Amino acid sequence: MASVSEDTVREIKFRNSIEDVVAPYVALRKAGSNLVGLCPFHSEKTPSFTVFPKDGSFYCFGCGAGGDVIAFVRRAENLDYPSALAYLAKRAGIPLVQDDRDRESSLRRQRILSMNREAARFFHQSLLDPQKGAPGMAYLRDRRGLPLSLIRHFGLGFAPDDFGLLTDHLSRLGYRDYEMADAFLSGVSKKNGRHYDYFRNRVIFPIISPSGEVLAFGGRVMDDALPKYLNTSDTPVFKKSRTLFALNYAKKHCAEQIILCEGYMDVIALHGAGFQNAVATLGTAITSEHARLMKRYTKSVVISYDSDEAGQRAADKAFRQLGEVGLEARVLRMNGAKDPDEYIRAFGSDRFASLLNTASSEFDFRFGNILGKYDIGATEGRLKALDETVALLSTVDSETRREVYIGIAAEKLSLSPESMRRDVERRIRRGERARARENTEKLIAASQGIGDRVNTDFIKNPPAAAAEEKLLGILLLHPEYIGESEKAGKKPAPEEFFSEFGRKIYTRMLDFGGGYFDISALGETLSVEEVDRITSLKRSREMLADNRIELFWELFDRMREAMRKDSLTTEEIIRRKREGRK
Repeated sequence: MASVSEDTVREIKFRNSIEDVVAPYVALRKAGSNLVGLCPFHSEKTPSFTVFPKDGSFYCFGCGAGGDVIAFVRRAENLDYPSALAYLAKRAGIPLVQDDRDRESSLRRQRILSMNREAARFFHQSLLDPQKGAPGMAYLRDRRGLPLSLIRHFGLGFAPDDFGLLTDHLSRLGYRDYEMADAFLSGVSKKNGRHYDYFRNRVIFPIISPSGEVLAFGGRVMDDALPKYLNTSDTPVFKKSRTLFALNYAKKHCAEQIILCEGYMDVIALHGAGFQNAVATLGTAITSEHARLMKRYTKSVVISYDSDEAGQRAADKAFRQLGEVGLEARVLRMNGAKDPDEYIRAFGSDRFASLLNTASSEFDFRFGNILGKYDIGATEGRLKALDETVALLSTVDSETRREVYIGIAAEKLSLSPESMRRDVERRIRRGERARARENTEKLIAASQGIGDRVNTDFIKNPPAAAAEEKLLGILLLHPEYIGESEKAGKKPAPEEFFSEFGRKIYTRMLDFGGGYFDISALGETLSVEEVDRITSLKRSREMLADNRIELFWELFDRMREAMRKDSLTTEEIIRRKREGRK
């Protein structure tokens, strides 16, 4: 993107208040003049995510994520700086000037979207064609029992068993071979270099964004051939780790609850039966991005995965991912059917509605798995089940819920609630001690720069790096000190800073000449992790009383002294110690 003026960036931020942008991702509540909520970027039970409306910033005191509204959108939507700026500009109705590279990128996206739309029409018309679509219609309508109205509603299609029907069709519409390959609509033959249709002899499920754009396709074979499913790989318009099938329909019906399925047919069957709040991941396990996406649309999730072992393992992971973003989750246990599609066909929609009301909590699900794993009639099995149950109960934060669960578990294992409670409390205390040790070790490691991926120079000289980060915090809080230092004739030069990270920040600040400075001005050249760090440096200084320019210079001298000592040879250090010099 062409360099956006400071005035335009300020206008974009002014018209996108931090609290309004954050609100769809985080349930915020007032805390004095600020707003707090559960962090959308890490798992937590107690709110540590804080929005500061006064200066238009956010900071999580748990994981360290922070910055302005641009930094938030970068993290929440997984965008780079120009894309986040464009996202917010569009939200506020502010036009942005694009350079040639941005225009090319935008055109590429638009070409793929228009090509996908034409491909979706082609697949759908092929399905409805009595000759071309006969195999697909036999599968969808006759074998799977889908009415034509539902087939039309989801825009389902069929890819004929032909080498290049779609490729030829799109070529006639003016699309190039390389564009079709870019969208994963065609592949290239290794034998003759010819382009061929990526989807052939498969029923087609178009994947549509919440805003109605055709992003990608899923294709299913109609027999037992492998692979059963082919899905569009990631493209400039599609990331399967951030996309949910049928969310374009479910978004209007899922404010209270989403039903999360494994496959396309499960979702279609549920919508056909009246459960229009069903969605599915796309041939991949649930990701943290899927969980955050659902958090924007609903309060709770019912996990409706296959009843086989793989489905139950996937449900276990889904509980973890959904819990990390603060979503309440329950799981369905379907006796007599392996998935929602089969259950509805066997028992009907009323039975499925009743089943939803009996969905198991995370504790019931995990405790049920423990009971199914061990023979609790035998002493050894009972003891193993007890040990795993105590570990499970120790993770329940609510004392009231934990008490209820202890009663249930004690009865099932034929134990007294009191003895089980004591075991659970011991386990909790042991866990607290372990976490305290872990936190201490992390603090020690952080003070030494171990594992620091933002300031990789930290570990080379921790005293110099620590002094540098403190002085940078003061400077971020008081950028006017640069101008005051210049007037006093002692403005530091970038090369005097210890780390590459510090030099990068200071150099960028110099561009503003010690005048108005906003952290967002650094965002264009920094990663989100680097923005997190500088936000943390600024916040840490805000909580301290002494941020005078004199302290800035004292820290600068401390940094240079640490750098000087580190540059001495071992022989020089020994000689100086013998002479009583520092």
